[in-house]
Amino acid sequence: MKVYNLCCEHDHRFEGWFSSEDDFLTQSSQHLIECPLCGNQEIKRLPSSPRLNLSGATARVNDDSARKQDQLMDFARKVIANTEDVGNQFAEEARRIHYKEVPEHGIRGTATADERSALAEEGVDVMTLPIPDVLKH
Repeated sequence: MKVYNLCCEHDHRFEGWFSSEDDFLTQSSQHLIECPLCGNQEIKRLPSSPRLNLSGATARVNDDSARKQDQLMDFARKVIANTEDVGNQFAEEARRIHYKEVPEHGIRGTATADERSALAEEGVDVMTLPIPDVLKH
């Protein structure tokens, strides 16, 4: 079993487990590997060193990493549970809320980089948060 440190083009880092180097190369070339946070399939392998079991030190590092990922997943679940999905109408709805055309309420959706920049120039506070694909269904 091969465990590789991987990274998507958005710099989300995660582990991938493969039966062999060839298995990794095959899956990578066919874009079968995707980021668990954003679904991006442009994945690269990061340099890594062999894992050594030094009196539990490796387990603590892995536990911390798993804990952080669990916290991110919990946060994403709370965002989903407490916001309305407005899809690609995000920028329009954010403006309506900002200018008090509609009652204030939590929203989530998609916006282009230009839309996010325009919102920022208007003083509309937004936050980019990649929602893992497994939570979108």
